[in-house]
Amino acid sequence: MAVLVTGGAGYIGSHMVLALVDAGEPVVVLDNLSTGFRWAVHPNATFIEGDVADGALVARIVAEHEITAVVHFAARIVVPDSVADPLGYYYANTVKTRALLEAVVAAGVPHLIFSSTAAVYGMVGNEPVAEDALLSPISPYGRSKLMSEWMLEDTAVAFPLRYVALRYFNVAGADPAGRSGQSTAGATHLIKVACETALGKRSGMSVYGTDYPTPDGTCLRDYIHVSDLVAAHLDSLIYLRQGGASAVFNCGYGRGYSVLEVIDTVKSVSGVDFSVTYAPRRPGDPAAIVAKAEKIRGTVGWTPHLDDLPTIVRNALDWERGLDRRRN
Repeated sequence: MAVLVTGGAGYIGSHMVLALVDAGEPVVVLDNLSTGFRWAVHPNATFIEGDVADGALVARIVAEHEITAVVHFAARIVVPDSVADPLGYYYANTVKTRALLEAVVAAGVPHLIFSSTAAVYGMVGNEPVAEDALLSPISPYGRSKLMSEWMLEDTAVAFPLRYVALRYFNVAGADPAGRSGQSTAGATHLIKVACETALGKRSGMSVYGTDYPTPDGTCLRDYIHVSDLVAAHLDSLIYLRQGGASAVFNCGYGRGYSVLEVIDTVKSVSGVDFSVTYAPRRPGDPAAIVAKAEKIRGTVGWTPHLDDLPTIVRNALDWERGLDRRRN
């Protein structure tokens, strides 16, 4: 028996593989390496280069490795990019997920963990948002993920598949042991960009929008450490294996930080006062989105251990300092 991790050579996926290997689970990674890195995959995991939409390949992997659970990360994730290329996002995130589901159901895999997003909520105001809030995504990225959630819900009614969909808030940081981190060149994640700027890899960075209805005029986000996030996946997998019903959970800490607060934290932790410029708002960015996350804590027993912004930044900086060496 093994767990199949799609997109397991990417940022969050590679951390999931680490957590599964650390837990003694046999792991198979399926990744087309469009954004992931072969070197990011733990050597104890079986790596297969390929696409999640290749039903024949997925069927063969499930049969040969006795797959009993799938953790599905493979997706495109940049909100402004989705506004510019909506059809590309619907294809990568929705059409390919449908193909994966078809193969998984045909093979009789009983459990699936789906990588969803807080972008399914859209504009929600400054109060923490719960899972039963109105779903009104404002970007093709958010809509593509919500469509996939709907497909999962309908599939679980028609077939013996149980799933957990995890709605991520803003994922950041790196493995505290330095084994993986955010490695994508040109990444748009705020903490990643700020760390690159602090280390001189960028000449400066921009803040997009200073006129939002927030305390300092910049966007508010709930930042969750990537290692806490993958722990939520492991807890959700155990929950399903113990007979838990299909469910949707928020993954966040319930505390929002503004763009300027994050930048100040990176400056403080790094000891570098770097250049920041101000630019207009980007399309598809809500003013604030913060998790109400009691449901996952109460249902699967998830308890975060790294819910501290300076710790998230410190781990991200440590990873960034050694990244050039790892890429070579």
